[in-house]
Amino acid sequence: MILKKKFLPLLLILSVVFFINCSSDDVDPNPDPPNNDVELNNEINDFVWRGMNKNYYWQENVSNLADTKDDDKNEYHTFLNNYSEPDELFEKLLFEKGITDRFSWFIEDYEEQDASFRGVSDSFGFDFGLARLCGSCNEVIGYITYVVPNSPAADADLKRGDIFYKFNDVELDINNYSVVNAYYSDNDISMDFATIPDGVITPNGVNASLTIREVIENPVFYSDIITNSQGTKIGYLVYNGFKYTFHEDLNNIFGEFKSQNIQELILDLRYNGGGSVLTSAYLASMIYANASTTEIFAKLIHNSKLSNDNGNYPFFDDARVYDQDGEYTGNDVSINRLNTLNKIHVITSGGTASASEMILNGLSPFMSVIKIGETTYGKNVGSYTVYDSPDFNSNNVNQAHKNAMQPITFKIFNKLDQSDYTNGFEPDYEVVEYVSEMKAFGDLNEPLLKAALDVISGESTKLYNLKEPKFGGKQFFNSLDKKPLSKEMYIIPQELDQNTNGLN
Repeated sequence: MILKKKFLPLLLILSVVFFINCSSDDVDPNPDPPNNDVELNNEINDFVWRGMNKNYYWQENVSNLADTKDDDKNEYHTFLNNYSEPDELFEKLLFEKGITDRFSWFIEDYEEQDASFRGVSDSFGFDFGLARLCGSCNEVIGYITYVVPNSPAADADLKRGDIFYKFNDVELDINNYSVVNAYYSDNDISMDFATIPDGVITPNGVNASLTIREVIENPVFYSDIITNSQGTKIGYLVYNGFKYTFHEDLNNIFGEFKSQNIQELILDLRYNGGGSVLTSAYLASMIYANASTTEIFAKLIHNSKLSNDNGNYPFFDDARVYDQDGEYTGNDVSINRLNTLNKIHVITSGGTASASEMILNGLSPFMSVIKIGETTYGKNVGSYTVYDSPDFNSNNVNQAHKNAMQPITFKIFNKLDQSDYTNGFEPDYEVVEYVSEMKAFGDLNEPLLKAALDVISGESTKLYNLKEPKFGGKQFFNSLDKKPLSKEMYIIPQELDQNTNGLN
């Protein structure tokens, strides 16, 4: 028994030694660490996060855009991989989407957007509104608000004020009017037109079938010089967008106003949702008689990361000329500055936004800005395009895709640091545009123009307004509202690339 007890521990020890020796022979002396790295599923998601982290105006308010978010690579990739599409991630990174941030958007094709900034787009060439036939009616009528020259709509002889009651063969009512959304998505649409004698829809046999095509829209839409009964010369300009490729056209109109020694100016911005900040500064420089390049027209404030980019847009003496491809021609034109104005009359609507409101806000410290129409949209922030490139501008862009972003990147103030108009600017004289009262631009009985002329002549009171319309209630749908870039204020890529924006 004693021998067996001694033998067992010895056997056990020998077995353990043998096991250890055998095991050590099988172990790699330089093992590779386990591969637990999380691979990124979509490289564009990384661009979205980095671009928003650096450029987004409300970056500090979004926890998922914190600078520490990408400290742990695996956690960062896991977060990005939660979103199968980059636009989905973009939407999730917006601050109080639809409330505070109503304006940022993801770009599927930046070349298409760049063209739109220049006034070039695939379009039917018209815009329209919808209204009920009467306050309690279910019937809905559509009406043309303006037609772009040399467009499918112009070829079909559509005119401002034309009324349609069918869209794509659907007779419009309050339950089915969404059929008009085909205007934004389809290549072909049709409308059937009518007149409204005694408030009754009466088809007139006119039908228009339109096919979308490339259209170049000059925003300098209509101008005239009107002399009223008191002998006052009044310049009238319908300006529908701050497109930077039409600086020379805009300046030429002011050259005509200047040569004719106008004494008053009516600037019609009712359909102008905005555009280039630089163009807005040029227009202000044409209007304000005492404009000086040392005076501040507007201040741009970025997020804290980009505080070095904060600066001022002055008034300008010269305007840069860009060709239709958006390239600087190397030519500048001397700005035709009016030298007779101490006030301006501006026609506004709910579609008057961003760069248009920048005109109202930026000129108010220098001259009286009298607003006629309806409350403006309320957009005091702007953007520039964020590309997938090393510094997020339009140089050396990743050629693997056409995605980009248009997040809000700055807030705009006037010389007095005023920027509190997110609810819009209320009119001094409220006038609603009703379809039954709609007339051609320049018609002296067109209600909003007439109201402005009456104010200038001293024939209107603060409570000026139209009588009840013959038919058609207040507009409840405006085609501009859902149109891409229809309410935008942006710094053009050429300014960022060439550093030509005049910021001080």
